[in-house]
Amino acid sequence: MKKGLFLIIAITMLQPMSAQVLKTYEIDRMTDDHLSDGIEKLRTFLTLSNIGSNPNDIDENLNWCRQTFESLGFRTETLLSNNVKHLLAQRQINAALPTLLVYLQIDGQPVDPKKWEQENPFIPELKENQNGKFKTIPWSALNKEINPDWRIFARSSSDSKGPAVAFMHALSLLQSSKIDLSYNLKIIMDFQEELGSPTLSKLVESNRAKFEADALLIMDGTRPPSNIPTLTFGARGIATLKLTIYGANTDLHSGQYGNYAPNPVFHLSKLLGAMKDDDGKVLIPGYYDGVVMTKKKRTLIRTSLDQEEQLNNRLGIAKAETVGTTYQESLQFPSLNVRGLKAAWTGEQVRTIIPSTAVAEMDLRLVPSTPAERQISLIKSFIESKGFYIVEKDPTQEERLQHPKLIKVESRIGSRAFQTALDSKLALWLEKVMTEVFGENNFFRMQTTGGSQPIAPFITELNLPALSVRIPNPDNNIHAPNENLRLGNFKEGIKMCLGILSHPYE
Repeated sequence: MKKGLFLIIAITMLQPMSAQVLKTYEIDRMTDDHLSDGIEKLRTFLTLSNIGSNPNDIDENLNWCRQTFESLGFRTETLLSNNVKHLLAQRQINAALPTLLVYLQIDGQPVDPKKWEQENPFIPELKENQNGKFKTIPWSALNKEINPDWRIFARSSSDSKGPAVAFMHALSLLQSSKIDLSYNLKIIMDFQEELGSPTLSKLVESNRAKFEADALLIMDGTRPPSNIPTLTFGARGIATLKLTIYGANTDLHSGQYGNYAPNPVFHLSKLLGAMKDDDGKVLIPGYYDGVVMTKKKRTLIRTSLDQEEQLNNRLGIAKAETVGTTYQESLQFPSLNVRGLKAAWTGEQVRTIIPSTAVAEMDLRLVPSTPAERQISLIKSFIESKGFYIVEKDPTQEERLQHPKLIKVESRIGSRAFQTALDSKLALWLEKVMTEVFGENNFFRMQTTGGSQPIAPFITELNLPALSVRIPNPDNNIHAPNENLRLGNFKEGIKMCLGILSHPYE
């Protein structure tokens, strides 16, 4: 009888525990005790080159992710869309429970090793700030007390393998503690986000049943300047424009043809100058139509963390544009940005010519009420109102002789905008979770991030409420040389994930 009782007890102890809401001290202890393990997991993952245009890189990263999730008890499946691979991992606890879908970005931006302050961007280095400059320190330093201000320098450390591994490590900690999930979980891994996720929309359309869920969590995005744990309930969409204004058939000597042949740079500068006023507001008719800032919405997005004076000081600007009354409010409107200009040469290559063309590269950040197609149409109408004749390709000789102001307008529509209400079920659930993990007013809820995320297919096709979990430090140099992730942010990210994964979605 006693042997049978002991056997039952032993078997019970080996069974996974039922789901439970972790206390703050339990989350702190679990994270602290195993932080170095999580860092080592991230270090290993970062050694895999992850350029989305390279099929071999996709395969290596996909296999690493597959092995990781299968070791955590997930069922994995490789999904193809236009011959591009994606990985879906699933774990069903109970069909009656809600299901959360999690989006992980695995690929990174291309690198120029010569511009990095280390030998190889895919060989992570641990660094600390020494007199204002980050210096490499040995990884063995992690065997002692870990300084939260130390940083891991490597491509994708912040965008977005760091957040992905924080999520994976939280799952691992729950598994080792025999704590089961509080809901069903699906994870989709994207290996071409930095290419604009060109096959994601078709993937979702073709696999609707596989992605059905109650909400979407996005493990991607940088924190605002305050650098505290952040949840963001929206992202602006993006479209790009290329404007090419034409002068003569070829570059001309400025001495021989100055005062006679028109310089397209002046036409371009006047056009661009007419698009905005001195306060940064777009003057194109109808550009802000549909954006409504109610008193309730202003109250929801306003926060004591909107410290514009400190932000201006960090950016080195005397005065911000006044499209919105605060930083957060400004992100609720569509933007119009000149991201690059080109005409002839500058610097050591400068020469006395009248250039034949002047080019402006632009990007438009969009909100749900200002779709890309409408905004592009408004810009084209505005350009025509300024006397320009729009061509779709380089002008013919006949067009050159007939129209004094010629412009080619090329456009591309990227990801769509989305917003989840700050008083929605998803928002209120996460607010409760974050309060329990970090305490009241020790986290930040943002309505919209200024950047874009290619997850609109999940929202439009599946009608899912969505948010992004923000982990990386704001000064992380994403997309640039010397990308980095602060260890204190990685640690807080693990805590965020533990709280989210252990708390029932209700």
